[in-house]
Amino acid sequence: MATDFVKGEVDAFGRFQRQKTQFLTPFGSEQGQLPVEKDRYRLIVSYACPWAHRQLIALKLLGLENALTIGVADPVRPTGLGRTDWAFSLDPDGKDPVLGAAYLSDIYLKTDPDYQGRYTVPALVDVETGQVVNNDFYNLLKIWETDWKDLHEDGAPDLYPESIRQDIDALNEIIFNDINNGVYKAGFARSQDAYEEAYDILFTRLDELEERLSHSRYLFGNQVTDSDIRLYVTLARFDAAYYNGFRCNRNRLVDFPNLWAYARDLYQLPAFRETTKFDHIKKHYHLSAIDNPHQILPKGPDEKEWLAPQDRASRQYQ
Repeated sequence: MATDFVKGEVDAFGRFQRQKTQFLTPFGSEQGQLPVEKDRYRLIVSYACPWAHRQLIALKLLGLENALTIGVADPVRPTGLGRTDWAFSLDPDGKDPVLGAAYLSDIYLKTDPDYQGRYTVPALVDVETGQVVNNDFYNLLKIWETDWKDLHEDGAPDLYPESIRQDIDALNEIIFNDINNGVYKAGFARSQDAYEEAYDILFTRLDELEERLSHSRYLFGNQVTDSDIRLYVTLARFDAAYYNGFRCNRNRLVDFPNLWAYARDLYQLPAFRETTKFDHIKKHYHLSAIDNPHQILPKGPDEKEWLAPQDRASRQYQ
């Protein structure tokens, strides 16, 4: 399954290069744009997937959970299909109850019968047509924060403040390329040099953020921002999947005092904790994404450690 996952996404040097998303229709009121409309869309996710997980965190923080419906794919990929897919086997009768699809590929191919890429989550589907309208895993988080602002609940946090957007965007590029995608570059490398390159960059960036978080509670002072969501989803999967399964084994998350306390600080917020499903994460990575011929599921790490006290809120930073 891991070999199938990276098929067509490895360059001549053995470097993993993630496919580009293809459904990028913007939201707005102009011709050709998507209307921001309550109950119009269904977001297909997997709790295992970091790109989908960050959407779920943002929806909960912003109070957008009631503005659209959410469909959840099984964390263990279906086998014997001849393709890498997601299945709705968690639902009664093995079909999404709103869209009637058994597999995510059914929705993609309904949208474009000639679609050739991987079938990815998150996928935002127009319920009226049953077609994917946006699967921009990188920018969808920003779309909730800006284009959907009129549907935010009263008192929702500003995750993308105008005064620091340029700084957030710059940090997000680093987090994406070297950390979010960096663990995949290490895990799916097809040469020693490509693996070591990704490994070294990943831990250089984690060391930098360990230092940064010694000076502030969150990445940008005392408020949760878009960047914190992006970093958190990788940290939440680090010890359970990336450390061992993707050979990112210089340090565990728990070996970084500031990063580990910071991750726990975020986890102890309801929007982060309630959307972090460690059982889905472990099942997906160890039974689908990692070569594991005997399908043995690791018992650890101990999830209770995520509830251990930390002093990020009361600490004095310099």
